[in-house]
Amino acid sequence: MRTFRLRATRHDVVQFAEYFIGGASYFWIGYIVFAACYSGFGWSWLPAKMVADVIGWTVNYFLQRYWAFNNPRLRQHEGATASKYALLTAVNFGLDYLIIWGLKTIGISPYVGFFISAGFFTVWNYIWYRFWVFIARQGGAIKEVAKL
Repeated sequence: MRTFRLRATRHDVVQFAEYFIGGASYFWIGYIVFAACYSGFGWSWLPAKMVADVIGWTVNYFLQRYWAFNNPRLRQHEGATASKYALLTAVNFGLDYLIIWGLKTIGISPYVGFFISAGFFTVWNYIWYRFWVFIARQGGAIKEVAKL
């Protein structure tokens, strides 16, 4: 049975900072691609957001997997890790689009919606990445990547 600490270690703080940089990379790359497609090319917000997300989430996966949550034991579970990331990303797409669409329908620009949505996903994704997506398993036991 896993126990949860209420006190963050130095490793936890460093890992969160790396995670945050990876997430910021997704955000800014996605934001720039969205702006180019939405304002530059005159696309509707939905296809512009979809292209931005595909590019952003791809960059994010590599930064999270191979930097923030890097663990040699994950190599043995690369397919499972990528599948969990893809499943969470699909859920995130739906939630994110609902947030952006909902805000746009009440008159808030998708540009502002990006920031509101990012605030939610900063906490949401860290929890999912740390405790489900990038978890290392050895001999049937679950080991948190952060504790290795």
